[in-house]
Amino acid sequence: MSLELIKIIFSYALDTKWFEQKLYFYQNFVSMKKSLYFILTLVFLIFWSSCRKDFDLAPSTGNLAFSKDTVYLDTVFTNIGSSTYNLKIYNRSSNDIQIPSVKLGLGETSEYRLNVDGIAGKSFENIQVLAKDSIFIFVETTININNLPNTNGEFLYTDAIEFDSGSNLQKVELVTLVKDATFIFPDRDGSTGMIETLTLDVNGQQVNTEIQGRFLEDDELTFTNEKPYVIYGYAAVGANKTLTINAGTRVHFHANSGLIVTNQGTLKVNGQLSTDQELLENEVIFESDRLEPGFSDIPGQWGTIWLFEGSIDNEIDYATIKNATVGIVSDSEQNSATTDNKLVVRNTQIYNSSNFGILGRATSILAENVVINNSGQSSFAGTIGGKYNFIHCTIANYWNNSFRQFPSLLLNNFVLDENNNATVNDLTEANFTNCIIYGNENIEYLLDTMEGAAFNFNFSSSLIRFNDPNNNFENNPSYDFSNTSLYNNVITNGEPNFKDPFENLMMIGENTSGNGLGDANAAIQIPLDIIGTSRLSAPDFGAYQSIIFE
Repeated sequence: MSLELIKIIFSYALDTKWFEQKLYFYQNFVSMKKSLYFILTLVFLIFWSSCRKDFDLAPSTGNLAFSKDTVYLDTVFTNIGSSTYNLKIYNRSSNDIQIPSVKLGLGETSEYRLNVDGIAGKSFENIQVLAKDSIFIFVETTININNLPNTNGEFLYTDAIEFDSGSNLQKVELVTLVKDATFIFPDRDGSTGMIETLTLDVNGQQVNTEIQGRFLEDDELTFTNEKPYVIYGYAAVGANKTLTINAGTRVHFHANSGLIVTNQGTLKVNGQLSTDQELLENEVIFESDRLEPGFSDIPGQWGTIWLFEGSIDNEIDYATIKNATVGIVSDSEQNSATTDNKLVVRNTQIYNSSNFGILGRATSILAENVVINNSGQSSFAGTIGGKYNFIHCTIANYWNNSFRQFPSLLLNNFVLDENNNATVNDLTEANFTNCIIYGNENIEYLLDTMEGAAFNFNFSSSLIRFNDPNNNFENNPSYDFSNTSLYNNVITNGEPNFKDPFENLMMIGENTSGNGLGDANAAIQIPLDIIGTSRLSAPDFGAYQSIIFE
């Protein structure tokens, strides 16, 4: 050791003040360590005791309370899983309790599945519920109706969740209606897992698409009301084939699914007037395959009924089309809209379309007694020209799910490509007679015209919502309501007096503007309204004759 180092050590040793400071620091450090050890020990004891759920647990005495006494899993199709439903179990006592057993009454053979407090199974033991607390049980099912006896197309499947046993036994019933169905779906390649896609005839050329689906076989071209139809992907109608859908048929679509009627194919929907409008028993209904009440009015659950370019003689009568992305798309080659009507749609309701109710593109449509409401864009859009005749129709839009860019009714005679270059096509005619065109926006119809192609339109004996507070259309001759060649017997901004348009109840009351002022000749052409009421004596605007609301 060097002399200098010895001097330094010695000097520190003789420095009493320095020594006292270090001693004070050491004493405090030891004290802090003792306090820290005490705190950590206390935390550990608290944590350990909180983890002991079985500490002082009282047995269940059969006094559990439940959020419901029966869990209805609504209607499911055979072999399609239900939604997940929940049941809440309450311990209203002041004691922590333990339920000796929670199980399905039918045991392991039950078609129900449970998840109790985060654990999946069909039977559970020693389920703990703290005082004044609760736990969740989640229930779901997938049922093969072919495994059930004497179904006759549907079966009410029941079971129960049993809590405890003997004198403490409590039950919550489980109920599910299972329906048989005819399933239509594309093939899947066994080796690659790829799902079959459609090859479509486009202008005489076979074009491979990425649309999942398949063409209907000849023995599938008649849909009956014996069973519901559940379609996965797009079911396509081929050339020179006709899909006929009989009265009372129910067609359900999975997500991103629909119908395609291809070149030279035809769709005939032959619904009939229902004797009970609450049941719609004879109408043809197109909707999604989600049957739970929570999905009954959700837009955009499936794709569309697509009348492809070149399809012919399509007719839809007495149908309800709901919750689609686009209710009906009617396409046609440009300059072909002067031919016979590509689509005739009568006595039909189209609701809750996330984009358009009916989208026509350079096509020809005759619509009578049609009601369209609640569309994310336009309820009816006649685009790229074409030919359109709407008589006694209610074209409304009370969409309130998001911002809406377009009015209830949109007409134009052009299309823009990706570079904003326009292609025009004649709007040979667009006639609206005895119609109601309304909604929850100020301006509910728009005439979007471009030079270079015809733009012929006429509104007669109709009620129209057109409130232009900023006078943006004041000098536009297309909106000159005094021009009787364009607007004859038209009431603007009157009162439609719908029963409840936000719930798609589009019947009109006695206070509707223009009641009894409809064109008599149009009424003779369509003597009954959409629910079979005569309109010959005093025709009203729209698809319904007015009634006195209760």
